[in-house]
Amino acid sequence: MILARRGPTFAREANAYRRGFAPVAGCDEAGRGPLAGPVVAAAVILDPLNVPKGLDDSKALRADKREILFSEICATAEVAVAVAPPSRIDRDNILRASLWALARAVRALPRAPQFVFVDGRHTLPLQCEVEAVIGGDGIVASVAAASIVAKVTRDRMMMQLGLAFPDYGFESHKGYGTALHSRCLQMHGPTVHHRNSFAPVRNAAEARARAVYETAQASA
Repeated sequence: MILARRGPTFAREANAYRRGFAPVAGCDEAGRGPLAGPVVAAAVILDPLNVPKGLDDSKALRADKREILFSEICATAEVAVAVAPPSRIDRDNILRASLWALARAVRALPRAPQFVFVDGRHTLPLQCEVEAVIGGDGIVASVAAASIVAKVTRDRMMMQLGLAFPDYGFESHKGYGTALHSRCLQMHGPTVHHRNSFAPVRNAAEARARAVYETAQASA
């Protein structure tokens, strides 16, 4: 018999509250994989008496459902967001930049949490209890809420980037390494919003530089 997936619950947060930790937050990020744009981290303290229904890993939700839940979370919970730009990603690497943004988001919450759940296998350098939960966005309600806030916030940022750079299609691929994005990189080269430490971007920049040089040599 195949059991239906249960989805995130508030059970771990409730257990932390019973143990005397208050408030309890969850945090997650969006945008580790793309070739362009920032990593966006979010931290959320859910109201134990008003947890939005339908929370889930943001990747498991339709875009319209994410938008609805985003509004509900922001209306009922304490929320903070932090951004690691491509320059920090290139300087520190994607993992360190993501962990930096997650910690920064938690520190930006209106109240300092006493317990924090973080998605993944890495803890954070915070002055409170921190528990890393692999697959936490599909298990822990506050982490799921953070994943939704981070995803919606980042998608909106990439939509704006699409308006500023209409030749790159950011509004459709959100910076991920799709076939369309690869073609745009080959045609136009990287923007200041691309992650130069990522191999496809670095290769596109080198190819673009070679093409410009060869064109200049041919016309000399």
